[in-house]
Amino acid sequence: MENLNPKLVPLTEGLRLQALRPYQLFNTMRDETFTELVRLAAKLFNVPIGIIAFVEDEDVRFGLNYGLDPTMDRVNRWETLCSMAMLHEETSVFENLKEQPCDLINPGLVQRLNLGFYAGSALRTQEGYPVGVLCVIDHKPRTFSPAEADLLERLAVVVMSLLDLRLQLLQEPTWNQQLWASIYDRIESSVTRLETLASLASWEETTDSEAAMAYSQSTQEEILRVIAVLTEQIQALQA
Repeated sequence: MENLNPKLVPLTEGLRLQALRPYQLFNTMRDETFTELVRLAAKLFNVPIGIIAFVEDEDVRFGLNYGLDPTMDRVNRWETLCSMAMLHEETSVFENLKEQPCDLINPGLVQRLNLGFYAGSALRTQEGYPVGVLCVIDHKPRTFSPAEADLLERLAVVVMSLLDLRLQLLQEPTWNQQLWASIYDRIESSVTRLETLASLASWEETTDSEAAMAYSQSTQEEILRVIAVLTEQIQALQA
């Protein structure tokens, strides 16, 4: 890790890497559940890219992603914002990477992918070790409110619960079919409404107009409904 900024290496790195090992299985799995989950995350926050990233010793694995080139499943740890976001308790947000880049990482990857916006929340084990990040990304700069940051944190908790559940059900090949069939029956209307709200909001000239604020509030309420459904379905499978 000679190129990695020492500030990006947690003091408990050895224990963190040990906690990561069971989840590295997902780097080689093409599981419908997580394919749908990253796609859903992108849709919820109206961005083109969603990623469940695992931060390894020298690399960050992007295999579970929506919106990236399928061949981009591994990047240098010192080049990605996920290395930084993993260390924070709260969501890490860069609303305009073109004007305010992160000075802790090499900017090469951000520039190659032409990224304008990044928000990422750490994925933590029950013992508290950060093993990765749930992030949503856009090529254009955009605002991201504290309420949206909180929603992404909540969704990261749901993602971690699903990762743990998948490890418990490795011998159940149809588990994801059962899970997503039941989920989509209940969230389809919310996803459609979110797309409509995003379209309406795009017509507003400012984000602080009365209509824009109303669209934002309605969007947050729909995302909360989706998170509640996901949580309920996970609890049902754990029972």
